[in-house]
Amino acid sequence: MLSVLARSQRTLVGGALAAASQRFSTSSWRQEKKTTQLKNMLTSSDLEFIMEAHNGLSARIVEEAGFKGIWGSGLSISAQLGVRDSNEASWTQVVDVLEYMSDATTVPILLDADTGYGNFNNARRLVKKLEQRGVAGACMEDKLFPKTNSLLDGRAQPLADIEEFALKIKACKEAQTDPDFCIVARVEAFIAGWGLDEALKRATAYHEAGADAIVMHSKRSDPQDIQTFMEAWNNKGPVIIIPTKYYTTPTQQFRDWKCSMVIWANHNVRASVAAMQDTTKTIYEQQSLTAVEPKVVPVKELFRLQNDKELSQAEERYLPKK
Repeated sequence: MLSVLARSQRTLVGGALAAASQRFSTSSWRQEKKTTQLKNMLTSSDLEFIMEAHNGLSARIVEEAGFKGIWGSGLSISAQLGVRDSNEASWTQVVDVLEYMSDATTVPILLDADTGYGNFNNARRLVKKLEQRGVAGACMEDKLFPKTNSLLDGRAQPLADIEEFALKIKACKEAQTDPDFCIVARVEAFIAGWGLDEALKRATAYHEAGADAIVMHSKRSDPQDIQTFMEAWNNKGPVIIIPTKYYTTPTQQFRDWKCSMVIWANHNVRASVAAMQDTTKTIYEQQSLTAVEPKVVPVKELFRLQNDKELSQAEERYLPKK
């Protein structure tokens, strides 16, 4: 595994200049506000993609790869904090992480905001704090606080009352000060074992309450839930999908069904766990860095990702000359 990781890491370092060139080529697009960028992605006629990140470093890597947006994954952020994805990290701790991610990037971040961390009042305060930190949108799911991760096996997934959640969406839309800030409503009907009728009823209610897009979530290994929903939804509004479980589905099918956006939801944190486990095990067993050092990025790559060059230039400009 280390050799595979090494090749991918060398590719990342070697491709940094190409990625930078790509960023410059889209600089005019990125002069738009982050909120406007996200709103345009949701309303685009093209299928758009955003990628999971969980801290400032991973967010910068996602942007350098060419992604036009970032998914601030609740699972990934809680995992990198070493706690469970059950609202054990407070919303202020999550917002602190998001501030670093936003500062490190120029592309929009859509936060996985769980249930909004409480009722309508908690959720609308969250929106204000996200706006202050340059986060472009919040995705809230129609379950109860504290949330239960949707992919856990055998766990109850109680859903929120439809009217209560719709009013939470309305409160968030009325609380935002930037008209392009995006509120996304995540429908968990399929996750909770309900059928198409319940999913449609909930999606319609949240759409009518002002949600900028709907996430239709499913943990089936095939895309049947998504396909049947998209056919019945009939393009009433933007729909986002998260194909973590039905990952073998050809992406062209998502285009054919008129999905608006795909979230690659947790693969950076999972990849980093695999790399750290493998590297740590090797060092522990061999009591040496010899086998590992050629297979990890050089320290200089960390300095580059931290934008140390800018600090060096600033020191030259602002520190007194001896």
